[in-house]
Amino acid sequence: QVQLVESGGGLVQAGGSLRLSCAASGLAFSKFAMGWFRQAPGKEREPVSTISGSGANALFANAVRGRFTISRDDAKNMVYLDMSNLKPEDTAVYYCAAAKQTWATMGSREYAYWGRGTQVTVSS
Repeated sequence: QVQLVESGGGLVQAGGSLRLSCAASGLAFSKFAMGWFRQAPGKEREPVSTISGSGANALFANAVRGRFTISRDDAKNMVYLDMSNLKPEDTAVYYCAAAKQTWATMGSREYAYWGRGTQVTVSS
């Protein structure tokens, strides 16, 4: 049974930083791309960042490029999202997801497994 469990969310002031973590189990972790998505109240879920199975390639949404970084530790079956210079518009529930393939992709349909999410709130 595949499980993805996010952690690290919380309340932070604008300009601050947070690190989100996602612990994966029940899958051949290193074979699959991993992604972070977010959903703000009243809005559709949107991609934030993705990293390939090899870790060599990463993609970022325009809104977060230059402020967020993504990384993975295959030895620990973990994927991380380091967020800096946070803005109130980054407020959302952040979800970790495991893709169906190894290459990085921002398309949510390419993801087979999802975590339950962690809340990030950025105050102005």
